[in-house]
Amino acid sequence: MRYELYYWPSIQGRGEFVRLALEEAGASYVDVARTPQRGVPALTRFLEGKSEGRLPFAPPFLKAGNLVIAQTANILLWLAPRHGLAPKSEPARLWAHQLQLTIADWLVEVHDAHHPIGGAFYYEDQKPESKRRAAHFTAERLPKFLGYFERVLAREKGGWLLGKAFSYADLSFPDDRGPALCFSPRDGEVGAEISAVGRAAREGRGTAAHRRLPRIEAAHRVQPARHLQALSRTGRLAIWRMA
Repeated sequence: MRYELYYWPSIQGRGEFVRLALEEAGASYVDVARTPQRGVPALTRFLEGKSEGRLPFAPPFLKAGNLVIAQTANILLWLAPRHGLAPKSEPARLWAHQLQLTIADWLVEVHDAHHPIGGAFYYEDQKPESKRRAAHFTAERLPKFLGYFERVLAREKGGWLLGKAFSYADLSFPDDRGPALCFSPRDGEVGAEISAVGRAAREGRGTAAHRRLPRIEAAHRVQPARHLQALSRTGRLAIWRMA
């Protein structure tokens, strides 16, 4: 089966976790919004209900035949067992799903530390509030999340979140590899163009500006996690330590 992944092209975000699972599995897929033939308009048409399939609330979503699946953890819950990235037993699969949902909670709080007023406002427009939110996040919330995953890794005793078994949860878990997806210079140019178009629309210089988003031509490259040596519990978290 050839999958179609729908996610914003110039950011990593929640869609990166699905991309990494597809790449790790060696699955045949199209990153729709990153193709010059279809681009972002294909994604927006889907969100506007102009494509076949059930209506997702927001990207990422995955199209597999006639099936349309949204929400990152939900996508991975369905996708991973089909490609050897999830355990076979139901209790272990639910455990992996629980970890993925916790990672999703973490990601939301990271985002909100930079956008405490709202996602519609640029970071530059909410710096004072962000500084206060980030201080609370790094002092209170971040240690709580990291402490939890440290305890999980210590109890599982195998180097991975599920012990000796590598799973999709490990692809989503941050470690000292740095960003897993490496975008081309063209991707950076497109990201700047998208930001400029969005700002112009907000300032009233063109109500349809968001419909003129450029398309990305270059394919992305992924560093496969399977080929990395298992990281120790301390090493995995070292990059996230903050003074």
